[in-house]
Amino acid sequence: MFQVFNVREIPRVSWSAPHPLTIRIRWITWGPLLLGLALFGLGEAMLVAAGVGVSPWTVLAEGVSKTTALSIGWAALVLSGLVLLLWIPLRQSPGVGTLCNAIIISAMLEGALPYLPKPDAFWAGLVMAALGILVIGIGSGLYLIANCGPGPRDGLMTGLQARTGWPVAWIRGAIEVTVVTLGFALGGTVGVGTLMFALGVGPAVALGVSVVGTLALQWDHRRG
Repeated sequence: MFQVFNVREIPRVSWSAPHPLTIRIRWITWGPLLLGLALFGLGEAMLVAAGVGVSPWTVLAEGVSKTTALSIGWAALVLSGLVLLLWIPLRQSPGVGTLCNAIIISAMLEGALPYLPKPDAFWAGLVMAALGILVIGIGSGLYLIANCGPGPRDGLMTGLQARTGWPVAWIRGAIEVTVVTLGFALGGTVGVGTLMFALGVGPAVALGVSVVGTLALQWDHRRG
C-alpha cells in the first residue's frame, strides 16, 4: 500500500499517445482521456458541493483577487498562464489534452454541481470531500497516462517530477501546500476541505496513476 507514495513516473501503455503534441489521437486514447477529465471535473464539483472548503488553487485565486483588481475567474486564468510559463524551463509540452482539460473539467463542474447533494451534516461534507479527492486522483491517472498533454497544474507536477525524480505524491502535495499557504497569506478563505485536498491530492493522484497503470499493463500483457 505504501508503495503508492513512491510512484516516480507516469507509465505508458498501449493506449497512451506517443507524444503530448500528437494531433491525430487514436480512438482508443480518446476514451481514457475524456473519462479521466470528466471524473476530475466531477471530483472538483463534489468538493464544492461538500461545503467544507474549496481547492488550494481556488483559495489562491481568491487571495489574488483580493489584492488586485481582478475577479476570481480572471485571477484563476492569470494563474494558469503563469503556471504554463513555468513549463518552459521544465521542458513540458502542451497537447490536445491541455486544451480539453480546461474545457471538459469546467463543463463537468458546471453541469454536475446542480445535481449533487449538499450535505447538511459537517461529517457528511468531510466524507463527500474525501470521495471527491479520490475521484480526482483516479481521473488524473486516466488522463495523465493517456499522454495527450496535462493541464497547467498537472504539467507543473509532472515536469518537476521528471526533473527531480521525486515521488509524484510528494511533489503534488508540496505544490498544493505551497499554493494554499500563499493563498491564505493573500486573504483567501481556507476550510477543512482545503487542507484535506492539499494533503490528500498528492497520494490520490499517485494512487490513481498506480491503479490505472497496473490494470492497463495487465490488460496489455493479456492481449500480447
